Amino acid sequence: MKTAGAPRLSDDPFGALLDYERRSLVHVAGLPEQLDAPGLWRGVGYRVGDHRLASGFDEVIEILPMPQITPVPGAQPWMLGVANIRGNLLPIVDLKQFLEGARTVLHESQRVLLVRQPGGDVAVTIDELYGQRSFLEEQLVPVERLAEGRYAHFLDRAYRLGGDEWAVFSLDRLARTPEFRQAAA
Repeated sequence: MKTAGAPRLSDDPFGALLDYERRSLVHVAGLPEQLDAPGLWRGVGYRVGDHRLASGFDEVIEILPMPQITPVPGAQPWMLGVANIRGNLLPIVDLKQFLEGARTVLHESQRVLLVRQPGGDVAVTIDELYGQRSFLEEQLVPVERLAEGRYAHFLDRAYRLGGDEWAVFSLDRLARTPEFRQAAA
């Protein structure tokens, strides 16, 4: 069956493929030049406690389900333990407890963000994963409203998207913080 306007594959295979590509690009949600538009920032959106946060794609190595954790005696309360992730022992940190002092309620659908830090990767717990988020410069709001307590040290800027405010959280700065790196009690 021949599609209207499309060459038959047997007549001109290369022409047919070019036509398919041209027609499929008409339906692309965002072309690369639109996705990297000036003033556009994209990252991974998640929740820790009551805070909606986003971190850059360059800071999150991977998002994983909560691994099986082996406790480490004598560690800080926010250091949940270590986990074997593909043959590597990684520390698992309760990010909410580190930032707020309140322990995260662990559940079956819990996720961790794998973060690179000097000396090896670390996994931090999050309460909820929202996935990719994109923000424009015109959505910027003052970050000071969201920068309370220990969060203030790690927030770069904030955006309003719909009715929610999202703070950009620096996982890189977190991983370089001396207190975070010193998990021994």
